[in-house]
Amino acid sequence: MQKPSIPQGTRDFGPAQVARRQYIFSVIRRTFETFGYAPLETPTLENLSVLTGKYGDEGDQLLFKVLNSGNFLVKERRGEITPLLTAEDLDAGPKVVLPKIAEKGLRYDLTVPFARYVAMNRGTLTFPFRRYQMQPVWRADRPQRGRYREFWQCDADVVGTDSLLCEAEIVLMMSRVFTELGLHDFTIKINHRGVLRNIYQALGGEGQEADLFVAIDKLDKIGRDGVSKELLEKGFAEPTIDTLFALLGVEGDFEEKLRRLLAGFVTAGVEPDGTRPDEDSSDEDDELAYYRGLKELVEVHALLQASGFKQFDRLEFDPTLARGLSYYTGCIFEVKINNVAMGSVSGGGRYDNLTGSFGLPGVSGVGFSFGVDRIYDCLESLDLFTETGETPTRCLITNFDQASGRAALPLLAELRAAGIPAELYPDAGKLQKQFKYADAKGIPLVIVLGPEELAAGVAKVKIMKTGEEKVLPLGEVVGALTV
Repeated sequence: MQKPSIPQGTRDFGPAQVARRQYIFSVIRRTFETFGYAPLETPTLENLSVLTGKYGDEGDQLLFKVLNSGNFLVKERRGEITPLLTAEDLDAGPKVVLPKIAEKGLRYDLTVPFARYVAMNRGTLTFPFRRYQMQPVWRADRPQRGRYREFWQCDADVVGTDSLLCEAEIVLMMSRVFTELGLHDFTIKINHRGVLRNIYQALGGEGQEADLFVAIDKLDKIGRDGVSKELLEKGFAEPTIDTLFALLGVEGDFEEKLRRLLAGFVTAGVEPDGTRPDEDSSDEDDELAYYRGLKELVEVHALLQASGFKQFDRLEFDPTLARGLSYYTGCIFEVKINNVAMGSVSGGGRYDNLTGSFGLPGVSGVGFSFGVDRIYDCLESLDLFTETGETPTRCLITNFDQASGRAALPLLAELRAAGIPAELYPDAGKLQKQFKYADAKGIPLVIVLGPEELAAGVAKVKIMKTGEEKVLPLGEVVGALTV
C-alpha cells in the first residue's frame, strides 16, 4: 500500500488554518478595493515564452516546466512517427531539449501574467488600469521556513501612468494592512533602481550592472563578506567594493541618507540623469533633481506627507535594497516584520516597459505583492490570531431520535435563512457525544431540542464557552441569536 504524501514545499490546510488565511485575505482585499483596485484572475499555466527572460537567469532556473501532453518524445502525424529529440539535441543540453518537450510552465509570479493580460486586452481596458490579483504561484526553490514551492501572492498593480502618487499609495496600503493585522513592528524599506545605477556609475563600472544588483540583493542573507566574495568572483576590484559599501552604508534619517548619497555621487563625478528645475538656483533641493532616483524618492516622501501619513518612523530609505527581479526600473519596496525571524513579507516596484516584451511598449506600471504564507507564519509566531474553530458553524442542534431530528428541521431552515450558520447533528445519539463534537469543532452554541423541549414548545440554548444555558420559546430562538 502506498503511503500518502504531498510534494516537498507544498502544504495541506485544515479548516482552522483556512479560516485564518481567509481573514488575512479579507483584510488585504478590503484594502485593495478601498484604493480602487478591481479583481482579476489569470491561468495557472502560462506559455514558457511568456515567463522566460523576465526574472533574470536565477529566476528562470526556478520556473516549473510542464511536459507536453501525450508522448512528448515523438510526433505522430498521418501514421508517421517522428522523434522530437535526436542524439545531437541531447548532447546540446537542456536549452535545446526543453523547448521541444515543454511549452508551458506554472506561473512564477502574478506581475508578468498581468502584463501579458494588459497587452492582449489593450483595446478593452481603461487606462490607468488598476487591478488586484490573489492566486497561488510556484517556484522550484529549496523549501525552508517561510519559503515554499507553492504559495499565495496578493498583488495590486496600476499601469498606464507615471504618477508617483501610485508609489505613495503603495506605502499607504502596506501600512494599512499590517496595522490592521496587528503587526505593528514593521519597516517599509524603499529605494530606487536609479540610485543603484548611480552607485554603479560611482564605482566606474561598465557592463556588470546586473551582477552588482544580484549581489546586493543577497546582502541581508549572506552578509558583507558573502557579497564581497561574489563580487570579487565577478571581477570587481577590492577598492571598488570598499567604495560600494561606503555608499551603501550612509546613515541618518530619510533625508540625511539622500543628502549623503548626493554628496557621494557629486564627489565621484557621476553623470546626472535628470535636469535641475531651475539652473540658476543653488538650492540643495534642486541639486537632488540632477538624479532621477533621488528626486523621485523626495517626491514620494512629500506625497505621503500631503496624504496625512503618520508612520514615517516605519518608512526607511535603504540604499542596499535591490529587489532581484530584472524588470524593475524605478522605486522599489520591501517590508520586514522586525520581531519575527522572517524574510520580506511584501515587496514590489516600478517597471517602465514590462508590457513591451508583449508588443505594447511605453506603458509604465507599478505594483507590489503581499506574501500571505509568510504573513500567516508571522501572525502565528506572535500569537496574533483570534480563536478560530474548525468550522463556520455557529449553532449545533442536537439529535435525540428520528422524531426529534425531523422536528428540528424547520428551526434549522429558519436559522440558515436568517444567515446563521447551523447544522443538525446527523445521527441520533447520546448528548455527551454531541457536546463533545461541538467543543472539538469550536461551535459556540448548542441548541438542545429533545422530546421534552418539543412538548413544551421551547428550546434550550447552551453557550459552550461559559456553560450558561437559556430556555427560549421556539418562536424566539432565531430572533435571540440574530441580536
